[in-house]
Amino acid sequence: MRLPRFHLRTFLIGIVLLAPLFPAWAFLRDSIRDLERSLYEFYRPGGTHERAWEPMVSPARSKPAAAANAETPRVVRHVVVYAEPGRFAGWPANHGIWSWGDEILVGFSRGYYKDRGRFHHIDHDRPEEFLLARSRDGGLSWSVEQPRPPGALAGTPGMRHGRMPPDLPPERPAELDGRINFTHPDFAMTLRMENSHNGVSRYYFSYDRGVTWRGPYRLPLFGEQGVMARTDYIVDGPDDCLVFLTASKANRREGRPFCARTSDGGRTWRFLSFIGPEPAGYAIMPATVRVSATDLVTTIRRQDPPKSWIEAYASHDDGRSWSFLSVPEPDTGEGNPPSLVRLPDGRLCLIYGVRARPFGIRARLSPDRGRTWSDAIHLRDDGGSNDLGYVRSIVRPDGNVVAVYYYTDQSSPTRSIAATIFNPGTP
Repeated sequence: MRLPRFHLRTFLIGIVLLAPLFPAWAFLRDSIRDLERSLYEFYRPGGTHERAWEPMVSPARSKPAAAANAETPRVVRHVVVYAEPGRFAGWPANHGIWSWGDEILVGFSRGYYKDRGRFHHIDHDRPEEFLLARSRDGGLSWSVEQPRPPGALAGTPGMRHGRMPPDLPPERPAELDGRINFTHPDFAMTLRMENSHNGVSRYYFSYDRGVTWRGPYRLPLFGEQGVMARTDYIVDGPDDCLVFLTASKANRREGRPFCARTSDGGRTWRFLSFIGPEPAGYAIMPATVRVSATDLVTTIRRQDPPKSWIEAYASHDDGRSWSFLSVPEPDTGEGNPPSLVRLPDGRLCLIYGVRARPFGIRARLSPDRGRTWSDAIHLRDDGGSNDLGYVRSIVRPDGNVVAVYYYTDQSSPTRSIAATIFNPGTP
């Protein structure tokens, strides 16, 4: 095909040469040059006019080609974080995970086991407490800790499936007095909700790697009927932090995710944007990473009964607007939240529980900031029921991923906290 560039050259050169003589036309010069380059790119051999006819592939289902010397992803080992007969341990994604080199801290709930059929096997009539587990060797061994000072991270009755511990009165969030230093080297923050459908959310923070906590401090409602916070934040500077939350829908039920920011150390917070339209079912529990100075990728737990899945969205303006990217996982069974991390080589790693047979924990990798994803990598398929998942994960200094979740295998009904150390391979 002959290139229109040469058919238009005389006209374009004339316009470009004359533009300086007419100031009102000068602004056209750069646009004309851009048009010329675009026409050339479209019609050149192998250009856009040929690529436009290539078969279209669903972004979430396309499988990136592996390099000849790529290392295959593999499970390094599974580790028990906490397990105790007669107890129910669950839901790390409701609490959060933090890391400092090979030191890892994760939160979880502990109650009492009770067979409740198809529902969570936690006794609603006995206390449920919020605990922490710490590893200092990259997830190989763990110890359980009570939050300090006594009463820290106590939460509310509405945050629980069990009862409030009798010695803990419900929290009363206060306004922050002072500023938070988000870049303190031992900083951690946890964001919690009052209940799953509406209410006021709150946050705690720590300057000693979660040994002691300050709070709770109130998050605003941002003009919404309720805000349901879980821990998902990105630190951008000493005073600057993005948080990713869920708002009540118009019917006061969960939920619709959104992004908010503080630029003054937590003294004030401002709403930036919703992430996606209000759903018929729910869109909750964002898990977000930064991929450039202005670009973010988040993954969202979606449900529109009877279907549950995970969606990905991107922001190219630092959270002020969002656009749909892909469906990394089209079927999570009865639903499970995503955990998203960015690997040292730039790939994204998504890990999540599946509440459908075979019950277990799976991962997917994206080489292109969430536009396409690998086939599901089965980290484990030995789940004993759908009562599992709620993954939180971190990347160790050696590039391996540590994913922490609650689990029940086929040998025992005990709901425990487990970790999988996962080598994501190489591109």
